[in-house]
Amino acid sequence: MARFRTWVGIALAGALTASLAGCSSTGGKRAEDARKAAAARGRAAVNTPRWTFAMITHSGDGDTFWDIVQSGAKQAALKDNINFLYSHDDEAQQQAQLVDAAVDKKVDAIIVTLAKPDALKAAVARAEKAGIPVITVNSGSEESKAFGALTHIGQDETVAGEAVGDELNKRGRKKALCVLHEQGNVGHEQRCDGVAKTFHGTVRKLYVNGTNMPDVQSAIEAKLQADASVDAVVTLGAPYADTAVQAKKGAGSKAEIDTFDLNAKVAAELKDGTLGFAVDQQPYLQGYQAVDLLWLYKYNGDVLGGGRPVLTGPQIVTKDQAAALAEYTERGTR
Repeated sequence: MARFRTWVGIALAGALTASLAGCSSTGGKRAEDARKAAAARGRAAVNTPRWTFAMITHSGDGDTFWDIVQSGAKQAALKDNINFLYSHDDEAQQQAQLVDAAVDKKVDAIIVTLAKPDALKAAVARAEKAGIPVITVNSGSEESKAFGALTHIGQDETVAGEAVGDELNKRGRKKALCVLHEQGNVGHEQRCDGVAKTFHGTVRKLYVNGTNMPDVQSAIEAKLQADASVDAVVTLGAPYADTAVQAKKGAGSKAEIDTFDLNAKVAAELKDGTLGFAVDQQPYLQGYQAVDLLWLYKYNGDVLGGGRPVLTGPQIVTKDQAAALAEYTERGTR
């Protein structure tokens, strides 16, 4: 009987040890699965304070690019237990007033674009003076550090333009039309200037009113009708790519249409050959990283970039990559 009790005790001890070992080996995975499940149900994955972050951009109404930026920002905000506020205005002075309003609300951090930096300088300085950390995104990489921002997240617009010039050279193009849909936007000027820097052919700028698509189409169509030697049209935003395609048809032009930025329509037109190529700056990543980096700064004093911009592009996307990206563009994250 004594031997039997001893054997049972040893067996039970072994079973308990094995059970504990199993918990140890799978506990981390179970905790991670629980965290993911909580996030999927709309609950934060962290227990840090519910800070309020405001994003203020220079977007006009109906620009799908900024829908993608917001999608990334909102996903990071959900994960990081952040109350996320978004506002926008394509008029620089109005955008500055929105920044001032965020400062007055005493938000915990601000994300802002500097498409027209001079108009935003005082507002950003006011945020800094109030002790509100600022990250710039998308536009204003050259001014970001001087304005006192923690870092800038986006693509280097000049480098992106240079990449377009190189791609046009590979395609044997000789004369390009660079369509600027927002006058005064320094990033747009940098893109077109970058194209001119590396392109072996000729680049002409065309300024259009980006808030009026019929006018955009008419202006591009008129240029293509007036100069049949234009063999490439470069638009600076995804919503304008298909408008340029329609203008090309109206003019009876054979010019290739290329664009900055992606959306579902651009991906589809890359796939079927309607567009030549697109430049992806990953707007979802710009929104996501801006919120996440501010959370890291508030929580742990972390800053990325080492005083230089955190680059999210450029990436040249052609017909070969379009099919693989379709899933992401359709769900609004590329």
